Amino acid sequence: MSKVKISYYGHSCFKAESTSGSIIFDPYADGSVPGTKLPRGLEADVVSCSHQHGDHNAVDLVRLTGKQPTFTVRKLTVPHDHHDGAHRGLSDITLVDFDGLTVCHLGDLGRLPTPEEYAFFDQADVVLMPCAGYFTISSAEAQQVIDHLKHPCLKVLMHFREGGRGYDVQETIDEVAADVSFIHRLADTSITVDAAAVPDEIITLEPEQ
Repeated sequence: MSKVKISYYGHSCFKAESTSGSIIFDPYADGSVPGTKLPRGLEADVVSCSHQHGDHNAVDLVRLTGKQPTFTVRKLTVPHDHHDGAHRGLSDITLVDFDGLTVCHLGDLGRLPTPEEYAFFDQADVVLMPCAGYFTISSAEAQQVIDHLKHPCLKVLMHFREGGRGYDVQETIDEVAADVSFIHRLADTSITVDAAAVPDEIITLEPEQ
């Protein structure tokens, strides 16, 4: 069975790596996210961008290893807003199927999924999910998404405001916690998930900067 290490770099940017290979989700450009800067020297086998906004598509800041991973990547395009994409366009939900463990990055999901969209990702073992409203689903909507996920499933929150990090229009993580119950705030920048013992928790990670 697989073990996958999930590392957080702030905003919606994560790296998932296992013996199957490595992938970085949604690297962000310098100056695009207040209070946050992507670390230098990041590398991965694959870079996945949910959409082409500057806070999600800085592929030039990640070095590709040139290695061919053995995991599979699947994508489903959904609206970035509550108006079928008319305001902010579209964004991808991305599934990465490692050996025995599936990681889902929800991108800038902008409204609650349809039943068909839930069916695409609701059996994932790890879900990286936005939660702070305005640009994405709100904390109340995030809780509804969580209620649709299988058990056990590790939910990792992203795209929220904390201190000087994030956008003023976003909910703070404390405001998110009013709607999303039992958030475990980890001081670590990464977590390793064992497919044989997936934690059934909602967590945040400290961004590596």
